[in-house]
Formats: sequence, structure tokens, C-alpha cells
Amino acid sequence: MQAQANWENQLIALAGHFPHTSAHPFFSYWAGDAQLQAAYKKAAKITSEHSKSFYLASGLLPEEKRSAARALYAFCRTVDDIVDEVELKKDRDFELDYWRNIVQNAASTSTDDLVASAWADTLTRYHIPHHYALQLIDGVARDLSQTRYQTFDDLATYCYGVASTVGLMSMYIVGFKSHDAVPYAIKLGVALQMTNILRDVGEDYRNGRIYLPREELVFYGIQESDIAAGRVTDRWRQFMKFQIERTRQLYKESWEGVKMLEREGQLAIGAASTFYCGILEDIEKHDYNVFNRRASLSALGKISRIPSLWLRVRSL
Repeated sequence: MQAQANWENQLIALAGHFPHTSAHPFFSYWAGDAQLQAAYKKAAKITSEHSKSFYLASGLLPEEKRSAARALYAFCRTVDDIVDEVELKKDRDFELDYWRNIVQNAASTSTDDLVASAWADTLTRYHIPHHYALQLIDGVARDLSQTRYQTFDDLATYCYGVASTVGLMSMYIVGFKSHDAVPYAIKLGVALQMTNILRDVGEDYRNGRIYLPREELVFYGIQESDIAAGRVTDRWRQFMKFQIERTRQLYKESWEGVKMLEREGQLAIGAASTFYCGILEDIEKHDYNVFNRRASLSALGKISRIPSLWLRVRSL
């Protein structure tokens, strides 16, 4: 099969082209605003509880950018939880619209919602295009209406909505040198989300979803009943080898974009890429069994990768 479908141009078009600016407000979030301090502290707590990898990677940023990155994560997590945990459609629609309104009116937002306060401040401070935040909300909401994907091109569009948008928003927080960085941020987002998808096959199936492209499952002779039964066969192994090879290639290709970021953000973004790529190794180590265990990279495994990563970033 073709190792990579022709999807990049479509996603670049979705990203659009926004003016690049490095101008930030002169004030800092901790300068006498106790409520904003509490808001960013709440965002950091959410990040720590739900993503050890993102928390550790964002910890490599300077303090203010670290707080902003965690506000971004808290926003993404909160929106994702609305889709996964709120049962009534009218309640989901109301809460998703609430967050759309926060995004669209970030500069004038005044609320007791700590996550919303931190996120609105980050959006405004770092001049993050609202377009990306709205695309993320729509991308996450797609899980409410679509549970299967026919081709990788279809799946890549989903990955863009729920993950590449996060990379594009992160770019504005860490700082970037030119718009040329956009395609690489998109590729990294697709790689990160594909890693999530490959890791969570069993869990996603139990939640009624199969993200794996149907035409690729058919090519390798795999049926939904095989996924339901959690069968690790030679066909499944070959299928997963192909998926992992393509995802690793995306990580490799996205690395070129790291040098286009501001120096103080390169290590953090490189760490996020490296930590998640390590999950693929754990999947391989456990014979591609992603049905009843969740692949992960241990804290020691993450920390042990930082010295070589630091050297790699220094060489850029």
C-alpha cells in the first residue's frame, strides 16, 4: 500500500494563512491579578492530572509560556470531556456553544470559570487565531456524529481537527519564525493523534468507535469482529507495522519544523514528539496488543530521553 496518502494540501488549506506576529502584551499574568493566577494554577492542575507527557514537555518552557501551554491543554481537555461525558444533546450543544463564545469574545471575557479565564487570556496574549480554537471544538464534536472512517485521507482530516489545531495554537505560544512552520505542525499533530488512535483501539471500540481506516483494514483482511474479539494475529501484526511505520515517518518529517520555532520552545515541542513516539515502541514491545492494555512511556523512559533530545535540539 501507499505509505502516505495525498492529504497534506487539504489540511494546509484548512489551516489557512494568518499574519505572523511576535508582539505580546507587556504585562504578565502574575502581575497583581489573583484571579488570573488561580486560573492558570487550575489549568496546570488539569494538565498534571490528565497528561503526564504534556505536563513534562510544557515544563521545559519558560514560566509564562508554560502556563499558557497548560491553559491550552485545559481548554482542549474540557471541550473533549463535554463530548465524552455530557449525556443530553441539548446540554452538550449548550456547553460547546459556551466555549465557542469564549473563543470569539476572548478579549472581553469576564467569568468565574477559571479554565475559561486562563484560556481567554492566553488566546489574547499570544494572538492565537480564533479559527484554530473553533476548528478544534468542531473536530472534537465530530465524535458525536461519526464513528467510522473509510480512508486515511478522511481520518487525517479528523486528526487535523482534534490535534493539528493544538499544534498550530502551541506554535503561537512557543513562538515561530515564519509561516513555513505550519505544514510541519500539521504533520506532528496527525502523528500524535495517530499514536493515540493506535494505542486506544480496544478502548475506542468499547466506546463504539473505530478510527482505523476501513479500506486499510480490508487490505490486511481484518474485520470488525477481529477487533471486537481482540485478536492479535499475523494479519493484525502486519497491519499495525504499517500503521506504526507511517506514523513514525510523520514524526520524522515533522522534525524539520522544530528549527522554525523560537529557540526557547524547541526542546518542549521536541519532547512532546519524542515522548509520544516512544508509545509506538511500547506497542511493538507488547506484540501489538492494544485491546486490553494501554501502551505508555514511563516517567523514567521520558526523562532518559531528554539528554539526547537536548543535544539534538542544540544541533539545529
